[in-house]
Amino acid sequence: MRLEALVGGVAHMVGPETPLAAVAALMVERSADAVAVVDRGGLIGIFTDHDLTRAASAGADLGSARVDQWMTEAPDVFSPDIDVREAAAWLFETGYGHLPVMAGEDLLGIVSARDLLWAITQD
Repeated sequence: MRLEALVGGVAHMVGPETPLAAVAALMVERSADAVAVVDRGGLIGIFTDHDLTRAASAGADLGSARVDQWMTEAPDVFSPDIDVREAAAWLFETGYGHLPVMAGEDLLGIVSARDLLWAITQD
């Protein structure tokens, strides 16, 4: 199975200046554990539930701290034609829990380790 089978719909995106409280609210509203951070249409970072936990535990003011202060900048991205097992191996090796899937400059979605585990069990 390829990553393209795991992405669809609209990726959850925020701007770099978005306050963490607003990002957290979006994540809860959409049941998302990661959002893409975009600027002028391009992916500049990824913000996950782990990043939110780091910010909160560091005492960040969620109302004024910006997502670009806590995101992972310039994340590695994957093509939709990559095999899910290859993507899962990369997540395991790097310790990341999410990977953005892009076709050229277009963000197709963010795939989680949970998504990859599900896909592997379907093969």
